[in-house]
Amino acid sequence: MRNDTTPHEIPAEDVRSRPKQSNYPEPFRTRVGEMEKRPLGNFFGLRNFGVNFSRLPTGSMSALMHSHSKQDELVYVLQGQPTLVKESTEIELKPGMCCGFPANGEAHHLVNRTEQDVVILEIGDRTRGDEVRYPNDDLKAGLRSDGKRGFSHTDGTPYV
Repeated sequence: MRNDTTPHEIPAEDVRSRPKQSNYPEPFRTRVGEMEKRPLGNFFGLRNFGVNFSRLPTGSMSALMHSHSKQDELVYVLQGQPTLVKESTEIELKPGMCCGFPANGEAHHLVNRTEQDVVILEIGDRTRGDEVRYPNDDLKAGLRSDGKRGFSHTDGTPYV
């Protein structure tokens, strides 16, 4: 988080990666793989939108297939050739390509099926009250039946 001594400019690779690769409960955490996210937005104290500098090694994915109820997302490919997997189709991306996902849009995620690391920028807003649906899994994120934010089964039962 930004403070008075936080620099205004820094190489993205110098921002410390998140200590946990994923907040998903098991067995979902293992499925995502060994990705690395550097929360640039948090580092600079941004409150209205988040930015992650993310590295996806071979066999990993950016997230489980998901869509947000209130938050928009944009992904920009810096390196590698990830596969954009959407509910309706799959598209191979390459450096310089980007994709955007408005709230309540089609579920999606990126998968690295190549032998080269994929590096992306993930940008999203921080609209409160967002819920995330995972159409391929017994999982949802948002306000749980116990009144806390977190992950639950699709029936509302919290993961513990």
